[in-house]
Amino acid sequence: MNMIVRAIDVGYGYTKYVTGQDGDAIRCAHFPSLAYPSSRDPAGTLGADRRRTVAIPIGELFYEVGPDVQLAADSFRAAQIHDSYIDTPEYLALARGALRLMKVEHIDLLVVGLPVALYVTQKAKLEKLMTGSHDLGAGKTVQVRKALAMAQPNGALIDYATQQNRVIAMEQEFSLVIDPGARTFDWLVARGMKLSSKRSHSVNRGVIDILQIIADDISQEIGQPYTQLEVIDQALRRGKAVPIFQQAYSLARMRPVVDSVARQAVGAMLRRVGESYDVQNVILVGGGAYLFKKAVKDAFSRHRVLEVKEPLYANLRGYQIAGMDYSRTVRQSGKTGQGGVV
Repeated sequence: MNMIVRAIDVGYGYTKYVTGQDGDAIRCAHFPSLAYPSSRDPAGTLGADRRRTVAIPIGELFYEVGPDVQLAADSFRAAQIHDSYIDTPEYLALARGALRLMKVEHIDLLVVGLPVALYVTQKAKLEKLMTGSHDLGAGKTVQVRKALAMAQPNGALIDYATQQNRVIAMEQEFSLVIDPGARTFDWLVARGMKLSSKRSHSVNRGVIDILQIIADDISQEIGQPYTQLEVIDQALRRGKAVPIFQQAYSLARMRPVVDSVARQAVGAMLRRVGESYDVQNVILVGGGAYLFKKAVKDAFSRHRVLEVKEPLYANLRGYQIAGMDYSRTVRQSGKTGQGGVV
């Protein structure tokens, strides 16, 4: 009997999750990593205006999460996860929101991720947090029989090697995976799929830093605070101006600032990675790759910088692949633990 394997990647910008798998095709979805708290389940007050969100009960509050979470907010922004990360109720609300949107009653193996800097210290804690019964609200629960935590860029490395059919070929090769996220800039050096911990790390220099600098500049331009970071993000991705008071605010002149922040993050990485003579594969992934691509290519001008399709989901797909491989190993060995999983 096949085990049910799923993966979740709770990032500072987006929560990504696997909805299913058809052969080698892994179906993925995502929603903003924002959780709007209220004292009662908002579903009872929405009526015909039902939005694409779910309310997750944690403690005495309900946290509304999902694709339409921005519609739940008032003039203040919804709560966003921060550096305490897995210790926050928002993190648990986002993870459980993803579990609810998966629409499964139990999961044999759930694979989740951590920034590289938190991996060693938080791995066991996160696995414990995600194992067991989860109250998803509206009378729904899901039982997670085993959880496995991975360093986030390790998922992207597995995804790349699988996409290129190079898992075996890369066993003796050193790879550098660069994963610019919303808040953290992660990188991982590995030989094959084995992490080189002393050369891998992450720094708090991500997409949000760039968006906030631009928002501060817009605030000076219009003479009042501007906080719509999501609008700036979409404008940058599409190469468009930001609409403000029926006027177009061009982002072109902010490009040097964007590149400066990206160079700071890449510089921090280079100091940790050291000389790159031995690196055969430089792989750029993550939702923020589009903002850091120039700085990465400048830093590795003697390498070909490799990319994957849909880089937002690269870590997530790798988690799912690793989970499926793990489940096959369990079945073949005949070893079982709680609920049939080692």
